[in-house]
Amino acid sequence: MIGYRRDMTVADHVVRTASSAGGQVLRGATRIIAARPAAKPLHPRGSVVAGTLHKFGAKDRTGATWLDQSGADRVLVRQSRAIGLPAPAPDIFGLAIRVTIEGGRHGDLLFASTGLGRLTRFTLTPAGSPYGRPMTTLLPYRTPAGAVLLSAVFHDATTLALAWAIRSGAWHPFAELSLNEDPVDEADMLLSFEPARNVLPGLEVYEWVRRLRQPAYTTARASRSS
Repeated sequence: MIGYRRDMTVADHVVRTASSAGGQVLRGATRIIAARPAAKPLHPRGSVVAGTLHKFGAKDRTGATWLDQSGADRVLVRQSRAIGLPAPAPDIFGLAIRVTIEGGRHGDLLFASTGLGRLTRFTLTPAGSPYGRPMTTLLPYRTPAGAVLLSAVFHDATTLALAWAIRSGAWHPFAELSLNEDPVDEADMLLSFEPARNVLPGLEVYEWVRRLRQPAYTTARASRSS
């Protein structure tokens, strides 16, 4: 038991060190990108629309309230190019979803173009169109069922299917997202989506994920206010 605890302590230390180092790398990359003239250093090109997320209710349960329960959520959805390269150049496509929850609060989800395979779901993949690649949250959430990754796949220009998977396991559909065609107010175009701070019920953020993401977010916010 003592040996097991020692191994866990070493493993935790390695994860903390690696995620902190990775966070500094992402911060450096964000700082370089932020040097260009743009209102947003990351995802500068995009559009925001309202939508409705229809959740089916879980057949296979994760223990995460928001994933397991059925219902309809009002959402704001931002589609964007991560680097901001002009079309038709390939780019990493992003999908940000802000979900209204009880108490006037909200939760944020961020997806980026990847694959859906056991390894490709964790790999950023450029695409020429947001409809040509699936997207995942890339980093997992902690749930009672284990580390859960979310995916989003376009059926057509206004409809997406959302699913969850435990680590590299099978995908389980849990919702359909319907997008409105009319853009929202211009002020919403510069919304800051922060999934590490605005968490949906039952989806906990791992500390190593927070360490990985936070430096880049801090740098991006600083560049926008300067």
